[in-house]
Amino acid sequence: MSNVTLTIGGRPYTVSAPDGEESHIEMLGRMVAERVTKAGAGQSETRMLLFAALMLADELHELHRQMPPPQEEAPEPAQPAAEVLARIETLAARVEKLAAHLEEPAT
Repeated sequence: MSNVTLTIGGRPYTVSAPDGEESHIEMLGRMVAERVTKAGAGQSETRMLLFAALMLADELHELHRQMPPPQEEAPEPAQPAAEVLARIETLAARVEKLAAHLEEPAT
């Protein structure tokens, strides 16, 4: 674990970050800082962070809303056993006919 300092609303915040995730945490901090700036100054720190969180949640909600719903594949209808057996018998008869034709002496 390492510490990363994020500057949000003009104040530094030190947070722990898993090793290798420091740049990702810094990027997330910049996203929050941008929303705090949009929320406007002159408000309490808590209120600015609340508005930033609401803006991010709204953006996330909009992205989820725009995504198409996951498509479930419809299962193929099962063929009745009698149909499958009849098809196998037809194919077997064709194979036997072809084998007999190949076994015929050439003239």
